Amino acid sequence: MKAMHRHPAWAYALWGTLLGVGLAVLLWAPARWLAWGISQASQGHVQWRDARGTVWSGSAQLVLTGGGQSRDAQALPSRLQWTLTPRWAGLQIEWRADCCMTEAALWQVQAGWSTWQVQASDHRSTWPAALLTGLGAPWNTLQPVGQLQLRTQGLQFHWAQGRMQMKGLADLHLHQLSTRLSPIQPVGSYSLQLRGTPEGTPTPSLQLSSQQGPLLLSGDGQWVGARLRFQGEASAQEGHAPELNNLLNILGRRQGTRSLISLG
Repeated sequence: MKAMHRHPAWAYALWGTLLGVGLAVLLWAPARWLAWGISQASQGHVQWRDARGTVWSGSAQLVLTGGGQSRDAQALPSRLQWTLTPRWAGLQIEWRADCCMTEAALWQVQAGWSTWQVQASDHRSTWPAALLTGLGAPWNTLQPVGQLQLRTQGLQFHWAQGRMQMKGLADLHLHQLSTRLSPIQPVGSYSLQLRGTPEGTPTPSLQLSSQQGPLLLSGDGQWVGARLRFQGEASAQEGHAPELNNLLNILGRRQGTRSLISLG
């Protein structure tokens, strides 16, 4: 009979060490690794600076920038905190910013064969409109001031074979919005709704409407793939055209008393 081949003891020790190191790296991966991934995925527009903790539980300073070599940057008033919890075939993401949220938001991420699904909990939060100035043009020109009130309901995204389907609603209410380009403060309040369908749609609709104020905004659009197609217009309430003329010139292409807004 042939003698059984035996591995030397050092080989088992080496494999045990490598396994232990790999497990430690996985469990204690620094938060800055996740921050780097966020920056790369957003092409530098969303940055998590001064990241602390681990990939699984940490905090960072959320900063919006114009990306690339842009000098525009605007930080959230408080730190963003997160917790990642592995689930069967997926991940639970819990995140919160004390300045803007009364309770944490939950996202459930599930992966399958060539499919992805992201489901957000029903959620309400309020963010400073000034945060948008960090994104550069045109926000750095408008210098918006006010509140961005975000509400999600039944929001779910599903990717299969490279195609996205959206269910539910994401509603952004721009409350008491002001800008340095207008002597009238505020210029108004507005609603921006991104809406899917109960069965899911690859082309969710986008609708902009005015709630109040001398500056009137309206428009409709759709997300098609990774592109937004939007047609809208801006105008002034009767008696406010002179004060809003400069702002209307910047918002879109002038056609008489209106400014036409076109994206995509």
